Amino acid sequence: MDTDGVAKALKELGHPTRLSIYKSIVRAGKKGIPVGGLQEKLAIPGSTLSHHISSLSSAGLLSQRREGRTLYCVAEYDQLQTVIDFLQDECCIDEQEYASS
Repeated sequence: MDTDGVAKALKELGHPTRLSIYKSIVRAGKKGIPVGGLQEKLAIPGSTLSHHISSLSSAGLLSQRREGRTLYCVAEYDQLQTVIDFLQDECCIDEQEYASS
């Protein structure tokens, strides 16, 4: 993932409501959580929830799947791991350079 993609994901997760939504979706596991259940759990109006879900989806952090009349939100764990890896990949590379200062 490139810097722009990671920045977009972090931007979307930087909003407190979206972070709460995403955390609930991640906690739901690989089967996901119904949008209605998410709305009830977080007490967020439907239109507001849809807006935030759309933002998280555009960053690649979640996907949606329909089963009959129920729409589920599912975390894209690989994308989340890519963001985490991006932040950790170069951990401590410059440590020696700054240790001598």
